[in-house]
Amino acid sequence: MDKIDRILTRGVANIIPGIDELRKILHDKRLNVYLGIDPTAPRIHLGHAVPLIKLAKFAELGHNVTLLIGDFTALIGDTSDKESERPVLTPEEIEKNFKTYKKQAEKILDFSKVQVKNNSEWLKKLTFAEIIRLTQQFSFGDFASRELIKKRLSAGKYVGLHEALYPAMQGYDSYYMDTDLQIGGTDQTFNMQAGRTLQKKWRNKDSFILTTEFLSGTDGRKMSKTWNNAIWIDDKPNDMYTKIMSINDDSIIQYFTLVTRVQNEEIENINNRLEKGESPLDIKKELAFEIVKMLDGEKIAKDAQNHFQKTVRDRQLPVNLPIYKYSGETNVKIDDLILLAKLAESKSEAKRLLEQGGVEIDRVKITNPNSEIKVKNDMVIKVGKRKFIKIKIK
Repeated sequence: MDKIDRILTRGVANIIPGIDELRKILHDKRLNVYLGIDPTAPRIHLGHAVPLIKLAKFAELGHNVTLLIGDFTALIGDTSDKESERPVLTPEEIEKNFKTYKKQAEKILDFSKVQVKNNSEWLKKLTFAEIIRLTQQFSFGDFASRELIKKRLSAGKYVGLHEALYPAMQGYDSYYMDTDLQIGGTDQTFNMQAGRTLQKKWRNKDSFILTTEFLSGTDGRKMSKTWNNAIWIDDKPNDMYTKIMSINDDSIIQYFTLVTRVQNEEIENINNRLEKGESPLDIKKELAFEIVKMLDGEKIAKDAQNHFQKTVRDRQLPVNLPIYKYSGETNVKIDDLILLAKLAESKSEAKRLLEQGGVEIDRVKITNPNSEIKVKNDMVIKVGKRKFIKIKIK
């Protein structure tokens, strides 16, 4: 698999109009590629890192790449994935937020190869006549038929007319920069289609959309500041390492794929190790190390790993821990082990405790009842707030 195929497949949800067409044009010419981020909050999380990493890959191939700060579109705010209108931000709040964006994005992007632009440069100059001409290119019915907009309208909730301007504004960004390829999450597809529309109508030019997959947060849902499940790019390395250790076991491969630079072949090997029963805890340590290394460097990643070992896994436990003498297979399903150790009355209770986040092994939360772990001497299992046991292998 060559570099272009890796870019077009790894962590990619969809390519419009199609992967074959984009692959061909990538071999033939240098493209104008952009990713836009609205500064609606002062911090960027690992979910934002997914398209940022994709943008970096196009820059490494020598394409003309732009990180667009949506300081003007943020005045409206995109409601693509929201069930209510966004709160209106003041220009001062937007200014304060986007000041931090480049510094955070520098952990992923090489700004000697990437331009940074603000869409206020052109959007604030549009006259009312130009805005009317712009909006004439789109159907309000298309906007109103979007799932969350339709849901809000059906429920009698307020939908501001200004919200319908957001896709048109984003489309104008793409047109103004003469974009060949837009990058964004799948929730941005409708807005990015507006850019394709303007390029076709006003330049008779075909352009492309590449959407990236979503990254799960620490609770398994889509990563979002709203749900308090985010791992922030500017988290202190020790905090980031610990947060990554707390993700669901079934998110491990997703994280390796979307937010590390580990090669595809190695990720396949890691997946095989998990399927053969290797402890997810050990593999999460590798994952946390790789992500912190990518963002903050290898030395800091090693320090974070040591800090986790000393302060999280080795911190003081209750005295006189009950001992469970284990004599079974080395690899065992976690719900079976909980039942064997009499930390739950039934398998269904063990499953419920796991799914509710009530089980920790060596201070790391386990939430997948189907996880297989490698049983080790002196391993400590905690269930709920007060139940502890220490494993002793016979």
